[in-house]
Amino acid sequence: MDWLLTGLMDALMMQRWSPYVAGAGIGVLSWLTFLLCNKALGCSTAFARTAGMIEALFTGERARARAYYQRFEPKVEWQWMLVAGVVIGAFISAQLSGVWEPRWVPDRWAEAFGELITLRLIVAFIGGTILGLGARWANGCTSGHGISGTMQLAVSGWVASICFFASGTVAAFLIYGVFGQ
Repeated sequence: MDWLLTGLMDALMMQRWSPYVAGAGIGVLSWLTFLLCNKALGCSTAFARTAGMIEALFTGERARARAYYQRFEPKVEWQWMLVAGVVIGAFISAQLSGVWEPRWVPDRWAEAFGELITLRLIVAFIGGTILGLGARWANGCTSGHGISGTMQLAVSGWVASICFFASGTVAAFLIYGVFGQ
């Protein structure tokens, strides 16, 4: 049994995992969410619920009375805990692998756009806002559509996944092709 624990610790301390192993792990997690919770894997609803909880701190029951928050009640639930687990797990993984290095401006960004922290924060905020609005408008995020949707053979999941890959390819070309080198 020691070999299993040693192997697990060695895997957790790796800086990079095989995308095939990570993909298989996400697939197994998806199966388990359907099996145990009868729910599709997804994260964007947790952010909507968090916004509702924050709004409820300031407006009380008015926030909870909104039609949107009637459908997505502002509360901590399993998807919210999944997102918290992703953040905590990423931190633990970075610690165990020895790559934890907090910095405001990643090297790639600095090479392309400079070291200005405020520009990085503004662009990150705008990008995150657009991403969040798009995920809610599409009624799901990359994990909701791309993983759970395609696994259920939903046309919307496949269309969304194709768009994710196409826009990711364009973004990578812009960042690495046009601004790189």
